[in-house]
Amino acid sequence: MDLSERQMQVMKRLFEAGFRPIAIPPYESALCLRRGECAAVLAPVDGGGFKILAPASFLVDGKFGVRLNRGGKDMFVFKQQELEATPERLHDLAEFQKSLDEILAEGIPQ
Repeated sequence: MDLSERQMQVMKRLFEAGFRPIAIPPYESALCLRRGECAAVLAPVDGGGFKILAPASFLVDGKFGVRLNRGGKDMFVFKQQELEATPERLHDLAEFQKSLDEILAEGIPQ
């Protein structure tokens, strides 16, 4: 993936904030970032920024989980594996998304 100077600066700020690149099937050609057990999928955009391709979620056994309601409970699910969306996990996810949004907003061309 070829990145512009502006995108490289955004990546540096993301790394400084604790985000790390990972490979998440089927998003191998996108930029996947994790911090803790949260992850998001990004793609570069013309003009130097990034856009979010898949909303932030929890990793379930290393795979990108989808948030669903099962049996009256919020869960992060990948295939047959589930992870309950506890208040602590939802707080972690909100903090992850807030930090990601702030850093990505800094990289939007004026």
